[in-house]
Order: sequence, then C-alpha cells, then structure tokens
Amino acid sequence: MSIERKSNKVKWIIAAVGAVLLAAGVVSAFSIPGIGKGEKVKPANGMITVPLGQVSDGKAHFYRLEDGGKEIRFFIAKGADGAIHTAFDACDVCYREKKGYDQQGEFMVCKNCNRKFAISRIGAEAGGGCNPSALNHTGNAGKIAIRIADIKAGARFF
Repeated sequence: MSIERKSNKVKWIIAAVGAVLLAAGVVSAFSIPGIGKGEKVKPANGMITVPLGQVSDGKAHFYRLEDGGKEIRFFIAKGADGAIHTAFDACDVCYREKKGYDQQGEFMVCKNCNRKFAISRIGAEAGGGCNPSALNHTGNAGKIAIRIADIKAGARFF
C-alpha cells in the first residue's frame, strides 16, 4: 500500500472517529442538566416574562427554570386559534419517562407515547391524561407573564 493511500485511510478513520465523538457529545449535552432543551429563564419580582413577539411565530418555544437543583421545563406556543398556550414539557401520564414533547406543525407530540395534541387545545380545560400539563399565564403590554409559584407547582413532573 502506498504512503498516499495509507494517509487517506488514516484521514478517513480520524474523520469517522471525530464524527462519532461529536454525535456522542451532542447526545450527552441534551441529558446534562442545564444544557438541555430550552432557554433558561431568570425570575424577576416573582415572575418570568417573555415578549409576545418572541413566541408569536407558531413555533413552540421551550424554557426551563432551575429550582433547587431541578430543572422545570415548559413551553409557550401560539396556536391556530391565535391564542398563546403555555404548558409544562410533561404530562400526568408519561412524565416519569422525562421525555416531554416535540412540535409537529400545529401539534405537540409526546415523545414517550407519540400521542398528538393540537396546540390550540392546550390549557386547563383540556388537562389530564397525556395532554401537556397546563401552566397558567397572563398577557399584557406585549408580554407573556408566568408566576414563579405556578412554575414551581409543576416541579413534581421533573
């Protein structure tokens, strides 16, 4: 085997090992507290606020609050009904698996059981079962506000 062929083979092996290590790093980053899915929120005056314009694009925006070494995850999304919907990234049934939800178009999909829930139906009136567990919020002055006490009430899911 020529030196050039050996050199190319070594380069491919190094590239393959590098790709595997990179993939492993990405996977582990999502399982380390503090590095996972969602933007970390900082409370002020017992509330967190998010600009309405930041969550009005029809996409689910994930957030997390650290409380006593535990991350409490939630999401905010504007539904097809034009309203803002907030919920924990967990449900009453599958929360023990700690998988949460992903968005597929107008639906939030449980990553444990694959059930789909229309974003416009997420809320206290559609609670229970595998529905995303509702999180109270208020909206005014172009902001969504959520009380820290309400977020902490969902700590049992995480």
